[in-house]
Amino acid sequence: MQRRNFLANTAAAAATGGAILGAPAVIGQAPAVRWRLTSGFPKSLDTIYGAAEIFAQQVSKMTGGKFQISVHAAGELVPMPGLVDAVQNGTVEAGHTAPYYYFGKNDAFALGCAIPFGLNSRQMTAWAYEGNGLKLMREFYSGYGFTSFPMGNTGAQMGGWYRKEIKSAADFNGLKFRVGGFAGRVCARLGAVPQNIPGGEIYQALEKGTIDACEWVGPYDDQKLGFNKVAPHYYYPGWWEGGPQLDLYVNQKAFDALTPEYKAIVENAAAIAHTTMQARYDARNPAALKQLVAGGTKLHRFPKDLMDKAFKEAMDLYADISSKNPAWKKIYDDYSSFRRESNLWFRFTEAGFDDFMQAQKL
Repeated sequence: MQRRNFLANTAAAAATGGAILGAPAVIGQAPAVRWRLTSGFPKSLDTIYGAAEIFAQQVSKMTGGKFQISVHAAGELVPMPGLVDAVQNGTVEAGHTAPYYYFGKNDAFALGCAIPFGLNSRQMTAWAYEGNGLKLMREFYSGYGFTSFPMGNTGAQMGGWYRKEIKSAADFNGLKFRVGGFAGRVCARLGAVPQNIPGGEIYQALEKGTIDACEWVGPYDDQKLGFNKVAPHYYYPGWWEGGPQLDLYVNQKAFDALTPEYKAIVENAAAIAHTTMQARYDARNPAALKQLVAGGTKLHRFPKDLMDKAFKEAMDLYADISSKNPAWKKIYDDYSSFRRESNLWFRFTEAGFDDFMQAQKL
């Protein structure tokens, strides 16, 4: 390329805010693509549902509008329980969900999201991107005809809303508890009766007394759903969800049909949505918690005997599953090893720093 032409092209690209060195030509020659994405959440939950919208917007921006993805709330195209089947069968090209909702198909789904006393959000991201997490989960998901991309994390969650106080582990006996995904397996071992109810239906069940307690995410979403109006006691921490990761599921044939550039754009757009979602939760939860407490919500920490018993039951459950489920064992062995090493580091850094800072009056 002659120097004069190079400088002219560079100036033109800079003047229009475009890229240089042929990138516009690559996008210009790329095919138009239209996908449908089904979310596992209602539109009213703008943080968790919004991650899918951010993803679709980024894909459109990065392709000059040539790759369009329409986002649909749970139930619009398929009901939330049918999301995995819809992506697997190609009914939709993509789905955005919490993998642990589908542990009924195989317990290993839960490892892609959160298990009781598992990884926190930073550890989960590290395991996915720098450990073997993404590789192992994609290998597992290949059996269902789709691939995956990390796309959001709520951060550590609250322990839920209760009509009556939980004073000891014994108070979980007979408790009709709406609890998401795999956590119900451990809660059942504590004597609770887990109920897997979609987010949009929890309020009515709690209001009518169909359930005694519920958990969802944290203050920002919980306030939107109105749980504080029908249950006064708000517990922490959500020991079953220390860092639940959301995933973008993409039908493998649909993904394979993309150009290399479009594949890279999908990956990068998902990564933007991944970090944005937790940033929004971290920014919005503090104010929502203050408002809930000002309105009469009673905050409680779970009793230590409950935490200890739940931890023991969880570890026993994982050992039992490992003895019966090869897919779980392969992933969990790596997951637990990563958790052990990561907690050793966090013990001296994050935990030590946070413990001091949160005791200060700033």
